Amino acid sequence: MKIQTKQFGEIEFDEKLIIEFKDGILGFEQLRKYILLTEEDSIFFWLTSIDEPEIVFPLIPVHMLLDEYPDKEGFQAFSIVKLSRVPTEMTTNLKAPIYINQDTCSGYQEVLDNDKYQINYQLFVEKED
Repeated sequence: MKIQTKQFGEIEFDEKLIIEFKDGILGFEQLRKYILLTEEDSIFFWLTSIDEPEIVFPLIPVHMLLDEYPDKEGFQAFSIVKLSRVPTEMTTNLKAPIYINQDTCSGYQEVLDNDKYQINYQLFVEKED
């Protein structure tokens, strides 16, 4: 299968790699099929819609940010990143993680009922001298 993306150009992939979100993602409930892309040595993943390849969610694995985070057996937790040209303005949503099981090619988004996790968690901070 092939899709044309703005970020990566034409991508050819095996249909077996399509991750299905039964209920979609908040605000994009009609889009249910995605492919998870990454570049070598990158901390970011790109959850790209198969039906509308211009819809791409930048993700970061939550375990890179927090050791203690709600696990779901068989699923890896990712958070959606709000990108910015200024690194200190980049945030990620820890309140509504994306859980992906690459073995079963399934995923879902869950809104956590816990004030401990921020919607705009700052990814990078300026180093003080």
